[in-house]
Amino acid sequence: MAEIISGKVVSAAKREEIKNRVKQLNANGKQVGLAVIIVGNNSASRVYVNNKKKACEEVGINSYEYALPEETTQEELLSLIAQLNKDEKVNGILCQLPLPGHIDEQAVINNIDPSKDVDAFHPFNVGHIMIGDYTFLPCTPAGIMEMLKFYNISVKGKKCVVIGRSNIVGKPMAMLLLKENGTVEICHSRTENLKTETLSADILVAAVGKADFVTADMVKEGAVVIDVGMNRNADGKLCGDVCYAEVEKVASFITPVPGGVGPMTITMLLENTVRAVE
Repeated sequence: MAEIISGKVVSAAKREEIKNRVKQLNANGKQVGLAVIIVGNNSASRVYVNNKKKACEEVGINSYEYALPEETTQEELLSLIAQLNKDEKVNGILCQLPLPGHIDEQAVINNIDPSKDVDAFHPFNVGHIMIGDYTFLPCTPAGIMEMLKFYNISVKGKKCVVIGRSNIVGKPMAMLLLKENGTVEICHSRTENLKTETLSADILVAAVGKADFVTADMVKEGAVVIDVGMNRNADGKLCGDVCYAEVEKVASFITPVPGGVGPMTITMLLENTVRAVE
């Protein structure tokens, strides 16, 4: 039976460390501020933004929310970002995605000052991740690396398979595993003989966005399984990309959903915001 990698445990330890760093910055006369922009009435986005505000309060980061109506134009949004780029009390800027259809998300990301881009989505920061010389990391992959480190799971020399090639998780995840000397393979929906590839993985990261996609027959005995998925099954219950009940019997370590990768994402956003000041 696999040992559980608890995002709650790792997140609590990391937030305590962040809280102490914020106190130190405050003692040196520096405040830490995060601006969060939300456009429209997406209920999931509202939950995320509320959770981010709560997390900021917990560690002593000042949180500034900008809730804009659905009909906000791209020009208006870019104008706000330009103001926040110049605002000295704001160290990090996060624009909650997805945005309404009439707004170009990439244009918005491109207009955030790279030194305040705490999501690490700006092409400047993405480029630095590619060459392994970075200030900010995308929050979910960074959180996963923090979890592996906490549980003393070495990546060096291991075969790492990532299912998913998104700019938010799949691609940067591969780069971070590679930086830690893993041998990395990226798979996706069009990979032929996917099961053959996943069965070779010492560390398997599932970020495909399909409920219970990874089954026990796709996992090597003793593999470390990281589930990034956040889905609803047929009963409406929250579940991951990994069929947990099956896979925990063959894996050595596994992340649950909920309570696995999820708690780490916001924690690493706090980390990036503090790093922006430091």
